[in-house]
Amino acid sequence: MQSLQSIVTDEAPKAIGPYSQGILAGDFLFVSGQIPMNPMTGTLVEGDIQAQTHQVLQNIRAILNKAGLDMQHVVRTDVFLLDLRDFAAMNQVYEGYFPEVPRPARQTVQVAGLPAGSRIEISCIAYCGLNKI
Repeated sequence: MQSLQSIVTDEAPKAIGPYSQGILAGDFLFVSGQIPMNPMTGTLVEGDIQAQTHQVLQNIRAILNKAGLDMQHVVRTDVFLLDLRDFAAMNQVYEGYFPEVPRPARQTVQVAGLPAGSRIEISCIAYCGLNKI
């Protein structure tokens, strides 16, 4: 059995609980849910859902990069929104991070609450294939 490898970077927020930023398991990288926290200040990014979505996706990109991957390796995302009325605005930003087809499979759900008062959280799974670290 292959061992699991924790992926940790200072370019994304530190885990605020007993979990890893990312776990490499075989040919897949599982990235924990990211909120719009600035990794340098440890505070939530202020602004609208678009500003928060940018920060979330930058945090995800940083974890992927630490594993030698990029956004094109992402095969699945899970988007959690505090308010589904933010869907269209979030989607405009999201599309910019995944411009090439095929885009990742995705589900988006509204939730009652998110960590640290965030309006959005996104997790993902990336396929490493031959690009494993």
